[in-house]
Amino acid sequence: MNTSETTHVKHRIRSSYDTFREKEKLVADYILQHPDVIVHSTISQVAEELQVAEATVFRFCKRLGFKGYQAMKIALASEVVQGIQNIHETIQEGDDVKMVAEKVFQSNTRTLEETFNVLDKEMFTKAVEMMSHARRIEFYGNGGSGVIALDAHHKFMRTGIPTIAYSDSHFQMMSASQLTENDTAVLISHSGSNRDMLQVADVANERRANTIGITNLGKSPLSERVDVSLFTVSEETDYRSEALASRLAQLTLIDALFVNVSIVHKEKMEDVLINLRKAISVKRV
Repeated sequence: MNTSETTHVKHRIRSSYDTFREKEKLVADYILQHPDVIVHSTISQVAEELQVAEATVFRFCKRLGFKGYQAMKIALASEVVQGIQNIHETIQEGDDVKMVAEKVFQSNTRTLEETFNVLDKEMFTKAVEMMSHARRIEFYGNGGSGVIALDAHHKFMRTGIPTIAYSDSHFQMMSASQLTENDTAVLISHSGSNRDMLQVADVANERRANTIGITNLGKSPLSERVDVSLFTVSEETDYRSEALASRLAQLTLIDALFVNVSIVHKEKMEDVLINLRKAISVKRV
């Protein structure tokens, strides 16, 4: 079982909650509300408490990506301990500005650490290969994700690979319809359920383009449509939504992709950077 399967039990539950059946939601609610009880209970005790079959609890754990109840319980236990360690990071009204800043930095650091912990090496390697050998790379994102797509375009144009970013759904659809099997489309969506983004993914797939999805950890329509899924992990706070907090992780994932692709295209990049710097430094009248 890889790292992404052994951590973030509660986050996986919240991400997929709407897709659960009625009895699965009973198990989900119990885990979220009583994690400290779960780590000291057997599967029989949980099933009896909820008045469901042990098989129901077992299948729920499998649906989350674990081998069984015991594996889920071990992962949850580590989360309970980590949660106790991070209680002090909750922002209080009486905190001074330096303390608020410190807690924001701590929260961001944790977001990056947890996103790295769920990074699948095989999927990430495949994404690097797709982008390194692409004839063209297109980045798609709507709303806040559109800003991330633009930042990705700004970085990757330095590799010498033709790139573009679109945040308008009509432009995304039109451009995706021109993709080929030699192109790579990177679709960015925190929820992974944005209707416009899903339609663009379908068009890119019809064109047999390589597709990469950057989305929140958890099973989503987008993660099921793309060739490679890269996940971020972020927690919602009183002052920042989960989607807002995830942007730092999205930017960092893209940075990691960019550096790896840059290594592959090192020689080509040298000429590109010389031309870019020359163009930017020239004072034009």
